[in-house]
Amino acid sequence: MTVREIFESMEYGPAPEAASDALAWIAEKGCRFGHFIDGAFTAPGETFQTRNPATGDALAEVTQASQADVDAAVAAARKALPGWEGLGGPGRARFLYALARLVQKHARLLAVLETMDNGKPIRESRDIDVPLVARHFYHHAGHAQLMEGEMPGARALGVCGQIVPWNFPLLMLAWKIAPALAMGNTVVLKPAEWTPLTALCFADLCLQAGLPKGVVNIVTGDGAVGERIVVAEVDKIAFTGSTAVGRRIREATAGRGISLTLELGGKSPYIVFEDADLDSAVEGLVDAIWFNGGQVCCAGSRLLVQEGIAPEFHARLRDRMDKLRVGDPLDKAIDVGAIVDPKQRDRIAELVDAHGSEGEVHRAACDIPRGCYYPPTLIAGLSPASPLMQEEIFGPVLVSSTFRTPAEAVEIANNTRYGLAASVWSENINTALDVAPKLAAGVVWVNGTNMFDAAAPFGGVRESGFGREGGPEGLWAYARIGAPGKALKPVAAFKGDTAEPQPVDRTAKLYVGGKQARPDGGYARNVFDAKGGLIGQAPIANRKDVRNAVEAARGASAWAGATAHNRAQVLYYVAENLAARADEFAARIDRMTGGKAGAAEVEASVARLFTYGAWCDKVDGRAAQAPVRGIALALREPCGVIGALCPDEAPLLGLVSVVGPAIAMGNRVVAVASQPFPLAALDFYQVLDTSDVPGGVVNILAGDHAELAKTLAAHADVDAVWSFSSSDVSGAVERAAAGNLKRTWVNDGRARDWTGTAGEGRAFLDAATEVKTVWVPYGA
Repeated sequence: MTVREIFESMEYGPAPEAASDALAWIAEKGCRFGHFIDGAFTAPGETFQTRNPATGDALAEVTQASQADVDAAVAAARKALPGWEGLGGPGRARFLYALARLVQKHARLLAVLETMDNGKPIRESRDIDVPLVARHFYHHAGHAQLMEGEMPGARALGVCGQIVPWNFPLLMLAWKIAPALAMGNTVVLKPAEWTPLTALCFADLCLQAGLPKGVVNIVTGDGAVGERIVVAEVDKIAFTGSTAVGRRIREATAGRGISLTLELGGKSPYIVFEDADLDSAVEGLVDAIWFNGGQVCCAGSRLLVQEGIAPEFHARLRDRMDKLRVGDPLDKAIDVGAIVDPKQRDRIAELVDAHGSEGEVHRAACDIPRGCYYPPTLIAGLSPASPLMQEEIFGPVLVSSTFRTPAEAVEIANNTRYGLAASVWSENINTALDVAPKLAAGVVWVNGTNMFDAAAPFGGVRESGFGREGGPEGLWAYARIGAPGKALKPVAAFKGDTAEPQPVDRTAKLYVGGKQARPDGGYARNVFDAKGGLIGQAPIANRKDVRNAVEAARGASAWAGATAHNRAQVLYYVAENLAARADEFAARIDRMTGGKAGAAEVEASVARLFTYGAWCDKVDGRAAQAPVRGIALALREPCGVIGALCPDEAPLLGLVSVVGPAIAMGNRVVAVASQPFPLAALDFYQVLDTSDVPGGVVNILAGDHAELAKTLAAHADVDAVWSFSSSDVSGAVERAAAGNLKRTWVNDGRARDWTGTAGEGRAFLDAATEVKTVWVPYGA
């Protein structure tokens, strides 16, 4: 074909990428791989094949890790930990810089290996994945270099078990290994069964970089290997994968006192308003759903189009779909490659065949090769309740519905159990920036999609998981401050046998929705002082009281929209009113606890309320320095409804230390008072009544922590649960929270000094907020 003919026909391709170097690397290793443990490759054991999904050809034999292999890898990581952390940040930075440069030097080899093993187009591996891998190691080398000055007191968590998926095998490895190493941790990583080759090639780079033995260990195999890592003696688990597996990991790690971050599934909305640049929105949609064949957790798989432009937009989209090129992933002229494995292709087909008839199905009129391929597909006209609108398909299938108003768009977009990402398309910046904060998503792209960078945090809410990867937010997920507190002994209530009547009889009530409420069960218990004298009665809340309190908290959502300045005024008012009754509260605390520190506790509680009033408008977001023509804003948002089990040992200060940061950041709280000493909390709601706290913002229950903890943690309308109880409820909270994968913050049976710096500050503010990254590209 002549140049003239090319310009007349606009035909292009094929432009195949040579696979010879990648195949030579595999052959050099004997086409059989063991694990990478303690700085060396082990001899291959029981193996399985990894195949090229585009051709079905076997690429290599990879070892299935046994329990002994996992134990050896964890032991090697544990042995290497003191030396690696002892290098200090600048010492570790040198190795991370070396790894970044080696990734760049071997970029083509890594890209071709990734494409052959995964099936994604070589253009994506070469131009997106591998450059981002290098970027993550460079970025986190910088964090390591600056750590000692910028993160004083930060220490490594320890040995990190990391499990990565098959859709971005090398990139997910970098997302996890780079921050872990920067903070001084050591790693045991398991790549996905279907795509292990680039992880094994990365092990080769670790050898070339001279990385100390045992710092990075890589074990291969199926899901059973991941299960062995999860239950191993590690200090952290980081997992990227399906929501179902993430839920099982949450249950398996519950009560063990280890750190956990989960980046899970998504059903991300792609919202197109009538004033959008339609051609740009169509091109963006090609990137959103057919990038990596739709096998992306944050794929824009749910198209929502404003009703007035829907026919035209769908017509343009179908026309663009028909021009997509599907074929050999090593062809640089290909748009959509192969599905990673026949099992995944069959799963996609089953979902579409079962529910596709509910809408209008359009399959791209392009040539589809034989083998592990699936045609780009659009299914329009679906109801929001359709399984295809709700379930993650994880393939090149786009589902679509319409909306009329921005409010309806937000409602439909948030009508999902997921909350990973979203895209908003509008030429009106007012519309885009009005809608973005209202979307339940950890990442929002404005007039763009699939923008990632090491400086910008990525992660989800709801059943898309918790924790962030990238930026300082992701870095702190691999660090700790200080040593764990001493073991916390359960605090028991005093006993007595004094009978009624009391000098002043008060009916024991809860505080729900801004009103005093009798407990649903009608039960109360006597509260005695240290001498056995009857002080009063405390209500005993049950499951229905929790339900009522959560409903009241959910109904007070306007608090999140109040300005930080206004929230601060309310907290100052609460502090002033508490101070006015200081003597009364001090006497109550002294009599309940049998101590003499009541006045100091009240004084500290007043100061803490002023502190969190001061913090209200000081917890800022930031502009991430991502190398894009635009801005990536890491914004702080309230978690929502927080259930909190308050400390037993500090009945008033503990309550204030938990409620204060939560409401300062715009959350609503269901607080369970100190179990042995509840009366201070029940007196405190009288202060709230006189301090302009809107009804439902703070709800106070009393009762058995072990019983109420499970109910709170299992409640689907609670967004986070904190437990500082002296009762052994941490494991129960984490297990119950697995139901909808809500965030948890528990004490693991360890004491906290509520009067000192450990009782306030950034840790509480971070736990009370989610980070939402909003990407706003710009340019004429």
